[in-house]
Amino acid sequence: MDFESVMQELEALGKERLKKMYLSNGAREPLFGVATGEMKPIAKKIKIDQALAEQLYATGNYDAMYFAGVIADPNAMTEADFERWMDGAYFYMLSDYVVAVTLAEADRAQEVSDKWIASGEELRMSAGWSCYCWLLGSRADREFSESKLAGMLETAEKTIHDAPDRAKFAMSNFIYTVGTSYMPLHGRAVETAKAVGPVEVQKDKKKSKLLNASDQIQKAADRGQLGFKRKYVRC
Repeated sequence: MDFESVMQELEALGKERLKKMYLSNGAREPLFGVATGEMKPIAKKIKIDQALAEQLYATGNYDAMYFAGVIADPNAMTEADFERWMDGAYFYMLSDYVVAVTLAEADRAQEVSDKWIASGEELRMSAGWSCYCWLLGSRADREFSESKLAGMLETAEKTIHDAPDRAKFAMSNFIYTVGTSYMPLHGRAVETAKAVGPVEVQKDKKKSKLLNASDQIQKAADRGQLGFKRKYVRC
């Protein structure tokens, strides 16, 4: 399939209800409002096509950018490519669910994520912490440095309350993910979550929300989900 035919198929799948929902979450025009599950048949026809992914991502169309992540070849992307994609990721659904997810399947995932976490930029921080969540939830424990992750838990504990809002979401999710998917530090993550306590974030202009990684870890434990690993990161 070529660029034009993919764009036509995505447009045909668009739904006004989903478009409104994406817009309310921070998406902006252009977009069609395609359910991610509806993209699977197109993805099966294409499989992996980095050149097409680049064309789609460059459109600035949210649905095309999302689909670009589905068909991208993460290990064909350089660090500069990921930086360029992050530059185009104007809200969290792109930074955390497209760029971070794509990066999580690349060999250089931790190296790039570390730089983003240290950047001080809200969406880069969010993507970096989120990428570790995708990694921890899909890769074997042996692929990580226990001391490094312990240091990251310490950083999260010390800085989460002063971090930008989207970074708070991702950092809280990191604590939760270490607690549920990386068993060598389960106990440390539980302690960190308790020490951090509820984290306030602005969900929209009027309402704030409290994140509580401690409660989330306990709920996962109650459901027997400790040690959870997913088979695939991308859909």
